[in-house]
Amino acid sequence: MRERSIRGWLSLSVSLLLVLSACRPQNQAAQSTDAEAESQKINKDLTFNNITLEEADDQGRIQWKVKAAEVVSSADKKTARVKSPTGQLYQDGQPIYRVQARSGQVFSGGDKILLRGEVVTTDVQSGAVLRADQLEWQPKQDLLIMRGNLRGVHPQVQLTANQIKLSNKQRRAELSGKVDALTQDPKLRIQTDQITWLLKDQKLVGTRPVLAQRLQNDKPTDQATANAVDVDLAKRVAHLKQNAKLAVVDPALQISGNSLIWDILKQTLVADQPILAVNQPQQIRITANRGRMDLTPKIAYFNGSVNATSARNQSKLTSDDLTWKMTSQEVTALGNVVYVQPDPPATLRGGKAVGKLQERKVVVSGGRVVTEILPGQNLVPGG
Repeated sequence: MRERSIRGWLSLSVSLLLVLSACRPQNQAAQSTDAEAESQKINKDLTFNNITLEEADDQGRIQWKVKAAEVVSSADKKTARVKSPTGQLYQDGQPIYRVQARSGQVFSGGDKILLRGEVVTTDVQSGAVLRADQLEWQPKQDLLIMRGNLRGVHPQVQLTANQIKLSNKQRRAELSGKVDALTQDPKLRIQTDQITWLLKDQKLVGTRPVLAQRLQNDKPTDQATANAVDVDLAKRVAHLKQNAKLAVVDPALQISGNSLIWDILKQTLVADQPILAVNQPQQIRITANRGRMDLTPKIAYFNGSVNATSARNQSKLTSDDLTWKMTSQEVTALGNVVYVQPDPPATLRGGKAVGKLQERKVVVSGGRVVTEILPGQNLVPGG
C-alpha cells in the first residue's frame, strides 16, 4: 500500500467512524444493528498500514514524525500501537532525536511516546547513538528516558548503564545503575552507580563512590577510587574528590587526598590539597600541603609542610619543599630543613638537604655549615 501521512491521527479515526455512522440505513433495524456492530468492530481495531504519523504542538510546530509498518488505534482514540516505527522527535520545530524500534505506542496530544525492543536513538547535535530495550519521550517536559541494557557510543566516550534521562535544552544526561563509561585514546574507565553527562561542557560529573582505571592494551593499570569525580572528556582529566586514592603501578605508589587531579593524557597528578604518598617497596612515606607528580619521568614535587619518613630506618626529613626522583629514590629538600635519625642519634638543620632516606645517607647544608651523615659512622662536620 502507498505510504500515507496523517497529521493528528486521532482526527482521522474519528472522521472514519462518523462516516460509518452517517451511512447506516435508518429504516431497517437489522441493517442498523449490523452497521453498529461493524462500527464497534472498527472502533475497537482501527488499523492502518505503511503510514506516517505526525503531531504538532499548540503553536503548530511539529513534535514528532513517525513512520510505521502498521498503526492500530485504541477504542478511545487516546493511544495508537505502532509496528516497526522509525522517525524523528522534534523540539521547537527542529529535529533533535532520530529513533527506531520494533514496536511502540503513541499518545494523543503529543504527550508521550513509548518505544520497545531494539530501540536506537541518535542525538542529532552530538552524534551520540544510544541503544536500549525501552524508550519514553515526554516532549512537554523535555525528557527522554531509555531503560534496560543501555549502550551508548559517542566520539568521546562509550558507555553502558541501566537507564539514561536526557534533557535536550540543558544538554544534560543522567546515567544510573551500573554505569560504565570509557574514554578513548588514552582509555580511562569510570565505574559508578550514578553520574551526570554534561554534553555541552564535555564532562562527566558524579557525587557517588567511583572507580577509575587507566587502561593499557585494554587491561587496567593505575587505579583510583573516590567519593566524587569530575571528568573532562576533551582533555582526558579526572578530578577525584573526597577520600580519593590512586594506586600507581610504575613506580609503585599509593597516593591519597581529598583533591587529586589526574591527567591521563599527560600522565601527571596534581594535589591542590594535603596529600599523602607512600612507596611501599622502599617504605617511604611523604605528606605535604600540595603536590605534583610527573608519572612518566617519575619525579614528584611537594610543597608546604613537607614531612618525609623512612619506615626502614626511622629517619625523618621535614622542609618547605621537596623533590623526589622516584627511580633513584633521591630527595632534594629546600627551606627550613630538619633531618632526624635515631642511630646514630642526630638532628641536623639547614637550608637544603640531598640524599636517600632509605639508605640513611643525607647531606644537609645551610649557610657556612655542611654536615654529612654516613651509615654506621659518627657525624663528620665539614666547612
